[in-house]
Amino acid sequence: MIYLQSFHLLSREEDENFFNVRSSTFKTKNYRTCYSTKYPFMLFRERDIPDLNFDDITIFYGNNGSGKSTILNVIAEKLGLKRGTAYNRSDFFDDYVELCNFELAEALPSASKIISSDDVFDKVLDIRRINEGIDSKRANLITEFINERSSTGSNNLQGLDDYDRWKSVSEARSKKSTQSQYLRSRVMRNIQERSNGESALSFFVDSIIDDALYLLDEPENSLSPSNQIQLKYFIEDCVHNQGCQFIISTHSPFLLSLRHAKIYDIDSVPVCLRHWTELEGVRVYYDFFNEHKADFED
Repeated sequence: MIYLQSFHLLSREEDENFFNVRSSTFKTKNYRTCYSTKYPFMLFRERDIPDLNFDDITIFYGNNGSGKSTILNVIAEKLGLKRGTAYNRSDFFDDYVELCNFELAEALPSASKIISSDDVFDKVLDIRRINEGIDSKRANLITEFINERSSTGSNNLQGLDDYDRWKSVSEARSKKSTQSQYLRSRVMRNIQERSNGESALSFFVDSIIDDALYLLDEPENSLSPSNQIQLKYFIEDCVHNQGCQFIISTHSPFLLSLRHAKIYDIDSVPVCLRHWTELEGVRVYYDFFNEHKADFED
């Protein structure tokens, strides 16, 4: 399903004209005009980026610093998409976004969003913090179990406030109560007994629902190769069966191999479309493994 049909980033002429035509407004808007704060102006001035036309799956490929994540952020801001974590902005970011244009093929669903690698990292860290709290409580209960099991004190109740303690003592002293049974009944299991990569993969599965546009910014950052392949299959299924559209920035060879993906090579000048097997980053992997082919056949 295609929701976003095309997007226009600034041409070189439009980029340059902003500073020529609006230079008199810098004082009134208190712009800082050193080079680093003109971002995202000038970033794509030499790239000659054409109007971007989108398929069900569209990928921006490029090395670090190529600007592929910036393109996603500009698109997300222009479309007003939901997002989790903040991203790098500048005094000129809103001005740049204002000058961009887009065309929709269908009305944009309200569930549409951008998901960044920072969103995934934050979720994984949240799960780790919760699990560490659970583990701490579990350790305390192990000590309690040992102490209660060896206790010879009276079970007489002094009031209703003693009920929970009496119940704990009774469970600990029961011949049928083992340490694992005791802990299982009194402490919640860790949210999921998963690796960080598995937690990250589950974040994508939980965050992506039917019939919406999703921008994914370098989703491979938190995933092992095997989980990247699982995400690839999940994305393909969401496109073909769930009515989703994806725009992805990545240099993962596994995600670049997404079926029928349209791939813009942001590293090339001018920016152009390429098949995933033509991309420099993928060819590096191919050449390396070919060089060591005999090692795999031993």
